[in-house]
Amino acid sequence: MSTGPFTITLGSKDNAMELDQESAAAVATRLRRARGQIDGVLAMIEEGRDCTDIVTQLSAASKAVDRAAFVIVSCGLTACIEAESRGEEPPLDRARLEKLFLSLA
Repeated sequence: MSTGPFTITLGSKDNAMELDQESAAAVATRLRRARGQIDGVLAMIEEGRDCTDIVTQLSAASKAVDRAAFVIVSCGLTACIEAESRGEEPPLDRARLEKLFLSLA
């Protein structure tokens, strides 16, 4: 697996945001954790475990995925602010960035 940096295209491919290595690693770690939790939930269901335990693990997986998405949106926001401060066009307009952010709420 590649360790980055990863390019996430926001807006046009000509104006892409690069996800730094530290952020990419944090996102990957959270998603791996969520994958493990989902695998655990599937095993719990197959074993007929208590619904409280299952919902607790589903909640943890959901939070891990949400936090990974928030890191990506945060990096996008940072890229936009930095581009604007350099007098460049940001990779994403404010309305689209707001829509991404609100989709996580």
